[in-house]
Order: sequence, then C-alpha cells, then structure tokens
Amino acid sequence: MTTAPPARRPWKRAAAWLVLLGPLFYATYGFANWWATTRANVPSMAFEWERHVPFWPWTIFPYWTINAFYALSLFLARSKHALDRHALRLLTATIVACTCFVLWPLHFSFGQPPVDGAPAFLFNALRGFDQPFNQAPSLHIALAVILWDWYRQFLKPLWARLVLHVWAFAICASVLTTWQHHFIDIPTGALLGIFCVWLWPLERVVAMPRAWRTTRDPQRWKLAGFYAVGAALFLAAALYGGGIALWLAWPAASLALVALNYAGFGARGFQMDGHGRMAWAARWMLAPYRLGAAINAWLWTRSLPASVEIVPGLRLGRRPTRAEWLAAGRPRLVSLCAELQLPAGVPHARCVPILDLTVPPTVRLQRAAAVIEGQRRNAGGATVWVCCALGFSRSAAAVIAWLGRYGAAGGVAQAEDTVRRARPQIVLRDAWRVSLEPFEPLQEVPPHDR
Repeated sequence: MTTAPPARRPWKRAAAWLVLLGPLFYATYGFANWWATTRANVPSMAFEWERHVPFWPWTIFPYWTINAFYALSLFLARSKHALDRHALRLLTATIVACTCFVLWPLHFSFGQPPVDGAPAFLFNALRGFDQPFNQAPSLHIALAVILWDWYRQFLKPLWARLVLHVWAFAICASVLTTWQHHFIDIPTGALLGIFCVWLWPLERVVAMPRAWRTTRDPQRWKLAGFYAVGAALFLAAALYGGGIALWLAWPAASLALVALNYAGFGARGFQMDGHGRMAWAARWMLAPYRLGAAINAWLWTRSLPASVEIVPGLRLGRRPTRAEWLAAGRPRLVSLCAELQLPAGVPHARCVPILDLTVPPTVRLQRAAAVIEGQRRNAGGATVWVCCALGFSRSAAAVIAWLGRYGAAGGVAQAEDTVRRARPQIVLRDAWRVSLEPFEPLQEVPPHDR
C-alpha cells in the first residue's frame, strides 16, 4: 500500500507574505511616528510607580529577538490555510495598532539613560526608526502574543513549551526594562494580540469576518444594544476614573464583543467547540462577561437542585460544576450554552451552542435533539444530563424537542407538560413554541408501505 507524499510547505507564499508584511510594518509604523511628531501636544499615560522600574540595557537582546521569530514564523507553516490565517493575524495587529497610534498618539514620558557596550548597537538601531511614540496598544506585545500562540503548536515536549513561555515573558517584560513603553501599553497590546488570535483561528473553521451574518431577529438586536450600552458605560468609567479604573476597559471590550456576537457573529463568536470547551483567546477576551454570566446563573439557581429527572435516564438542569457532575454519577453531558464552558476533563460531553435569551431556528433544535438521542444510545446505561446556564430555556426546549421527536411524550404539548412538572421554573416564550411546532413523534412506517 502506497502512502501519499507529505504536503510541501508553501515556501513561495510565505516569502510573498513577508515581502508584504515587512515593508507595510515599517511604512505604517513610521507614518504613525511622524504623525505624532507633528502634533503640538502628545500626552503620556503613566503610573508613578513606573519610575521605579529598573533600566536593564541587556534586555534589549530579548526585545530584538521578536524580529527574527516574526520572519521565521511564516516559513514554518505546513499549509496555505494556516499560513494565511497567521499572516492575517500579523497584518491585523499592525493595522489596528498603527490606527490607534494615529488617532490617539501617546509618548514615553522619561528618556533613556546612555548605553554602552554591546547593547548600545541595538539601542542605536532601534532609535533609527523608533521614536518615543507609538505606545498604546503596544504592537510589540500584540505580536508577541500572536507568535507565542503560533510557535506552541510546533512544540510538544514540556521543556520546549517552558522555554517558549519564558521567551514570551522576556519579550513582554523587556518593553518595560528597556524603557520603551509604559505599563498601560502592555495589557492593551495583549488584548489586541488576543483579539487577532480570536479573529483568525488557525483551525479549519470559518474565520470571524466571514462568519458575520446580520440578523433580523429584533430580540438579538435588543440584546446587542443592551451590551453595547454596557460597553460604553464601562469605557467611560475607565477613561474618567483613570489609574486603576483603566482596567474597566477590559469588561468594556468584552461586552462590545458580546454585542457583536448578538448583532452578527452569533454563537460562533464565543468559539465553543462541540465538546463544550471554549478557545483560549475567546476565554480571555470574554472573561469579564463570562464571570458575570456565571454569577448570574448561580444567583438564579443557588436554591434549586442542580438537575431533575425528566424521564428515566434523562436529566435537565443548569451547567454542572465538576463536583456536581461526579456526585450525579458521571453522566453524559449535552450543553446548549454558548457562553459558559463545561467542566474540564469530562469525557463524551457534547455541545450545541445557542445564544442566551434567544430563540434558535427549528433546525438548531433538531440538531440538539439528535445529539441528545445519540448520547442516550451511546450511554451504555449511563444518565444523560442536558444543561445550559440556568436550565430554564435552551436546555428545556432541547429536551422538549427530544421528547416530541424521539420520546413517548405524545407530542410537543405533552412534552412541555412533562418537563414543566419536573422543573416548574422553565421559561418558554411564544417564540419558543413556534420553533418547537414541527417536533412530533417519528412514526414507524408499516412494512408494506416501505
């Protein structure tokens, strides 16, 4: 039996990307620097404690290594798909950062002391094209995050990954110890890098720009507006309060992304996989929102049982903790939650993500019912636990859909009564019932009609 030859790396395409990205970086970065020099007053944003950060000239060496790792990264791609997504991350970071530098120029407020010896050459080379502007978000940090995520896919041994983590940390710390950036530039640069990783996933899934579908659902637009207002309020509080209040820009960005998910990206924007685990970039981007969603779920369900039995072998409830999952006898989980992960290390879990407080199309409920049926058939006698954040709407509708299609409920109305008797707190608006209308028991076709 012959095996197919390994796919050739896209060397020429990588070289073409480098030819584009290199000059573009220097052109846009240089323009932003020049633009800042033409402004009469360029502000600075620094904390008083930053004056105590030591100046370590030798850290210019890890600072400069990012250039070599940047160029090399393009030639490590094993496929055109991965190469293009990685290059688009680098391109997006450059364009967004330089746009910020032009719209909101900042400068580094204390000058660097004289440097002697070997580091002096690298500092002089850096000053040849870099001025004390182009601060927030730090493009250096954004690129370090993107490159860290890129290189870790090639490193399997633990020691190699530790080296990568140390290198990435050294890169990020060096922007402070070389007195190139103020602290505010680091979290904003990291947020930009994480955003680029979220925007262009390396996996063979639809990238976020192509995932956009403007919705006509008024409920989704209402929720998008609600989260957009929340984002604006957090951002205003961050800018007005200054200092430590600037951290409120993180929940502002998180809520803004949630608003975009409701407006067009849909559940895909949360990047939840089929096993109920969220991509790392989405976890960090959405961390403030996810914390709020988890607290809200706890407040609503803290006095309720984690799950209730609907029919033998099928339970309905909130998203369980690992302790609750273990206490329930390690059931097979089916999650309808787009915004909250299932516990780590739970085998055979499945997820059909649906946006909270929205009614999905019938086809999505058909998918959820089919997944529940598949879990039951493969459970080997184990219980199946269907859940969402609260266990009130999305998961309840999925169980009703399963009962109406596969169970012995006798139709959707009787299925809803069955679920409501077990869990009276379920909330199903009229729109849910419209989406559930097509679900009726599958009729066995008589042999003579087949």
